[in-house]
Amino acid sequence: MIDPSLSGNKTEKIAFTADRKFRKELSAGITSLALLSVLNHADEPMYGYQIAKLMEEDEKETIPLIKHGALYPVLRSLQGNGLLKSRVEPSIAGPPRRYYDITDKGREAFRRWMEIWKRTSKLIDRILGGVPDDKAD
Repeated sequence: MIDPSLSGNKTEKIAFTADRKFRKELSAGITSLALLSVLNHADEPMYGYQIAKLMEEDEKETIPLIKHGALYPVLRSLQGNGLLKSRVEPSIAGPPRRYYDITDKGREAFRRWMEIWKRTSKLIDRILGGVPDDKAD
């Protein structure tokens, strides 16, 4: 609970910091699953910026759930674990692009992780369903 004796600006700063930390932790847990999902459903290999654009929210939030720059380390990690493969191709619109494609091992991981996500999501939805709605006050 935030101390009510704190000034409005200090309270907002604490809430903003807590929100940012929560978003970062949440994002870290779902980015790999989201990337595997995008590439699992893609008809052809995709480069990082294409993937990032697909993963943007419809509504422009001031702080996106998944930042573009955060995708690249995760893509490299997934590749390092054999879940993705990549190739670099020249681009007429700028520097060479690295195209990513999901591997068979990546498709297996995606299926397992989806099951884990479904179970986790169901549990969290059940728990959050018991939290009183702020609007009911």
